Amino acid sequence: MRLLKLVPDDTNIDFLRWRKVASAMSIILVIISIALVAVKGLNLGIDFVGGQSVRVEFTQTMPPIDEIREKVGDIGLGEATIQQFGSDKAVSIRTALPDGDKAAAERAGQQLVAGIQKAFPTAKAGSVETVSGKVSEELLRTGAISLALAMLGISLYIWIRFEWQFGVGALGRLFHEVALTFGFFAVTQIQFDLNSVAALLTIVGYSLNDTIVVYDRIRENLKKYRKMDIVPLLNLSINETLSRTVMTSVAMLLALGMLLLFGPDVIFGFTAAILLGVFVGTYSSILMSTPILVWLKVGPHSFVPRTTAGMDGGERVERKDDGAVV
Repeated sequence: MRLLKLVPDDTNIDFLRWRKVASAMSIILVIISIALVAVKGLNLGIDFVGGQSVRVEFTQTMPPIDEIREKVGDIGLGEATIQQFGSDKAVSIRTALPDGDKAAAERAGQQLVAGIQKAFPTAKAGSVETVSGKVSEELLRTGAISLALAMLGISLYIWIRFEWQFGVGALGRLFHEVALTFGFFAVTQIQFDLNSVAALLTIVGYSLNDTIVVYDRIRENLKKYRKMDIVPLLNLSINETLSRTVMTSVAMLLALGMLLLFGPDVIFGFTAAILLGVFVGTYSSILMSTPILVWLKVGPHSFVPRTTAGMDGGERVERKDDGAVV
């Protein structure tokens, strides 16, 4: 039986031919993503802004959002944030926490559910989730710190294992993927909560795995082909690892696609973010992380052992770090 191969063994695609166009497009997308986050902002979930949130599902046709907002406003809990959630018959209603202790928050939650059921008798209201403002600020701060430390740690690891240029390349790739993911949340206004932070950390981890495979092959080829120009060498390395990259990404995309279509609504944002991250990560491993090495002047000399000059019998010789005479 002949094995299925998505990428033939003799693949020889000149990927770096498009490195300037790809880099320009990536820079534009990153700028657009940052602008979207600055202008539209993120639809921060209750984990990060505090308050009370309840999911309401309508058994019949869902009323217009403006009508739901008006009815919820009549309950007397202040301005509410209402967003369609999961299906076309479900919404997430978020209100601010009332002043007072825990008992006041519980009473407000009961008031919210009772008011919704009174205004919409056919609606089903779920349980009320409550997060205090102090806790939400701590969660937002620790989430941002964990993401920054993960990116920094990965770049430092690659720097130590390879050369500093590889660490810069990995950091540039991670920033590209994280920025586009934030832009995705800004343009879709999918709720950004702790699940979204977990998705970002998952994307960072996936990128590390793919980056290590490609960079390790580049390092091997730099030692093997000392006289080959850097651009053909990078193309060779990418093509040699292309089968693994494509197969891994296709398997991930198929699994995530099924989870996105048939999975529970509560992890919809998580799944969508990782799906985007895998797609962008595959593109980045080919057309983002490797061109950076060209611009940072990586070449066969990057992994040549340092030499020390000495005199042996009146003649000048070169000695490698291990003491061998060259």
